[in-house]
Amino acid sequence: MTMMTTMTQNAQRPTAPIGDADLKILLLENIHADGADFLRSKGYQVEALNGALGEDELIAKIKGIHVLGIRSGTHVTDKVFEAATDLLAVGAFCIGTNQIDLGAATRRGIAVFNAPFSNTRSVVELAIAEIISLARRLAEKNADMHAGIWNKSAAGSHEIRGRSLGIVGYGNIGSQLSVIGEALGLKVFFYDTDDKLALGNATRCSTLESLLTVSDIVTLHVDGRPGNAGLFGDNELKLMKPRSLFLNLSRGIAVDTVALRKHIESGHIAGAAIDVFPIEPKRQGEPFESDLRGLSNVILTPHVGGSTEEAQEDIGRFVASKLHNYASSGGTSLSVNMPELNLPADSTRHRLVHVHLNAPGVLATINGILGEHKVNIDAQFLSTRGEIGYVITDITVPVGDEVLKALVALPETVRLRQLS
Repeated sequence: MTMMTTMTQNAQRPTAPIGDADLKILLLENIHADGADFLRSKGYQVEALNGALGEDELIAKIKGIHVLGIRSGTHVTDKVFEAATDLLAVGAFCIGTNQIDLGAATRRGIAVFNAPFSNTRSVVELAIAEIISLARRLAEKNADMHAGIWNKSAAGSHEIRGRSLGIVGYGNIGSQLSVIGEALGLKVFFYDTDDKLALGNATRCSTLESLLTVSDIVTLHVDGRPGNAGLFGDNELKLMKPRSLFLNLSRGIAVDTVALRKHIESGHIAGAAIDVFPIEPKRQGEPFESDLRGLSNVILTPHVGGSTEEAQEDIGRFVASKLHNYASSGGTSLSVNMPELNLPADSTRHRLVHVHLNAPGVLATINGILGEHKVNIDAQFLSTRGEIGYVITDITVPVGDEVLKALVALPETVRLRQLS
């Protein structure tokens, strides 16, 4: 399917059809070239920029853009969505979507996609590498060697075998870390607010406090929901075992870095590895500030948990394919915010894509309008999610302006597209 007519409730009439060559895609934050190349191969206009954009910059840039691709550094706010009158979809080329106002996107019928699995292995490998590095004090030994100091000593250097690993957040990353950690001889404990199945011999802890008191190593793998802001502060750090290790490879807002520095300087926390920060530079080369700078037993990395060539290549292709599928056929498989429809690809049909408020009788009304205008329905697919309904209708021939205007005029209509 190659042509689209797009309408919203505020439209007075259908816009001109959008052909593949006219569909404009903006990719920010150095998204892997494979993603951009895939989208270009489908005939779309693709502009790729290396850095993130602030709200005002993005508002100035978003007009006329149909698909936006970002990573974690660009925040797509309600104001951005308000200015993005042509926007159909947003792709988060990463796991998290807390940088996107999902409510604002959904209200406007804009689909959001992410890559929930693609960088899991990369983050897990970094966590294991940093656990071993902290336990063996490799960062300090490396700094000594570069300073010309030969400090061959076993003091403070430990194996991780037999130690207890506490995982806070047992999702895709936390659960895979659990399996690999156990294979390395760690005793695994985990805590999650959801009821998660323990893998291997991992032990579920009923509270965060109980996990902290038994773990030699604590590692965070939580999402960016507002409830996780300040998850780890002075009280939680006090509960950790003396001389334990702490890692945060999830969200910068989850940890009070001032409190963490205090407990590291006191010796209560033996070492830490931090990959994410409350405030991060938007572009390469910009200055970086943190309360944790200058501590020899702290490993700081610039949000590179998922930044391997393998992960970024996979993310680029995965999210780009979801964006193309939605733009060309209306498919919403694995969308973060839209009702999910897995659709058969059928280029011989024409397709009406209708996003509407989830209210009784909408489907019957749509079909009534089509029946009044003698439009034959070949196939129909419906799904709902919360306050939004999503119906796709395959028809034999394209419908005219009169039918489109009638569908847009429905009080429940959020967005309407005709694909052909």
